[in-house]
Amino acid sequence: MTRDDILTAAAQMFSQKGFHATSMQDIAQAVHLQKASLYHHVASKQEILVGVLDWALDLLIERMESVMNQPLPADAKLRQAIQVYLTTLLEHRDLAAVLLLEHRSLKPDLHARHIPRRDRYEQLWRDLILEGIQSGDFRNCDPAMAAKALLGVMNWCITWYRSDGPLSPQEIAAQFADLFLEGLVAHAAR
Repeated sequence: MTRDDILTAAAQMFSQKGFHATSMQDIAQAVHLQKASLYHHVASKQEILVGVLDWALDLLIERMESVMNQPLPADAKLRQAIQVYLTTLLEHRDLAAVLLLEHRSLKPDLHARHIPRRDRYEQLWRDLILEGIQSGDFRNCDPAMAAKALLGVMNWCITWYRSDGPLSPQEIAAQFADLFLEGLVAHAAR
């Protein structure tokens, strides 16, 4: 039994039942431990939650930094970042659901510890958009607002995407990238 096994099981439980409705007994049963034995691995449900949140953000940061290090123009990087983010969210739906929906369940001290990691991830998106503005690939806009808009659109995919639906995560990402980079206005109308 590893800490990762516990975090994986907890992410699944939190995603299905919600943080508050999930008990330590639920998590212990999911990893085939007695509740008392679970406490040899973790101190509290709050510790598990912050562990899941950190794991999700570390995964996203690692993948986004990989995109940022590519020698590509900003628009190509943005397309790739959208692809990577959306694919990661949908491949790791339990982690994504906890990250997007349960962070508010953290106690204030752990929430304060979580926020800098979340801000670091959002900063990567702002940096990418700013890179595109500075290179002339993107029009002048508020990078923070643009990043929030783009992330907000993609985040909600975890609530409506169906693996048996008509579009793959890659196809959805391509459509989102087209909408974000080209807008809805027909080129002739511009």
